[in-house]
Amino acid sequence: MTLQQLRYLIAIAERESINSAARDLYISQSSLSVAVRDLEEELGVIIFTRTSRGITLTNDGIELLGYARQVVEQADLMLERYGSNSGATHGRLAISSQHYAFVVRAFIEFANARKEEGYEFTLRETRTAEVIDDVRTFRSDLGVLYLSTYNERVVGKRLEDEGLSFTSLFRAHPHVFVREGHPLASCASVRTDDLAPYPRFTFEQGPQSSLYYSEEPFSALPHARRIIASDRATLTGLLRHMDGFLVSTGVRSDEMFEGIVAVPIETDEVMDVGYITHGQRQLGPLAADYVSRLKRQIQDFEGTLQLSGDLAIEGQ
Repeated sequence: MTLQQLRYLIAIAERESINSAARDLYISQSSLSVAVRDLEEELGVIIFTRTSRGITLTNDGIELLGYARQVVEQADLMLERYGSNSGATHGRLAISSQHYAFVVRAFIEFANARKEEGYEFTLRETRTAEVIDDVRTFRSDLGVLYLSTYNERVVGKRLEDEGLSFTSLFRAHPHVFVREGHPLASCASVRTDDLAPYPRFTFEQGPQSSLYYSEEPFSALPHARRIIASDRATLTGLLRHMDGFLVSTGVRSDEMFEGIVAVPIETDEVMDVGYITHGQRQLGPLAADYVSRLKRQIQDFEGTLQLSGDLAIEGQ
């Protein structure tokens, strides 16, 4: 077994395609396939299931990928510390998240702080089920999502079944985002009944959609008019030009600071926003640095939200 084989394994798993991995690695598909087959024969396991639609990791492959990432990360750290050509090493970090502005801000701060000559960082703003799957399959180092009294039974059980752990970052009561000219914009707070006359904006959750996987609290409340979008930029445009609303933590993205306000909802419901990690993998130095920047972003908006009790920042 070689480090190069492990790097190949990681590349294929991240791209979910031998063709794509071979193209990005500048090697032939046949050479990459041979390297994987040799690794499977040496270890006595099947790493990938191959179908006409692509490849997926087997259970043995998922476990092996976790070990491979740890070995490669440690080898890169050793080369960076002791190697004569440290510039050849590449730091790697992948984050999957629901649509939260502070996740993006922390990622920008993290990337700007890196001085390495080479690195590969990935940020995926994606659906709830895909956040979980990305961490489960080691495609991402960590994922950011929220739990609540409504969805914790289902989502929490899914995390437990997949061997994932949840670490709370902060707890806040839900808010609604509305445009400045919205009839509710000047209210000190609103009730859920007040929202009924207006279109509700939600993030699209794909084929695995369910009320429990929604990114917004009160997903079970019936609503006659609903508009579904897949990204924050689209929803920001909808908020600015329509008298609709989006339910979230109240943490606005940079583009929302002009023309959009956050109004607290009168409710006992609490959003517990945190990050998930795989139980078979410890946070590496890059992931730990990113988490610390997440916490600093949260501290920046402490006092601007209707928080549930004390701000729950890990380690404080």
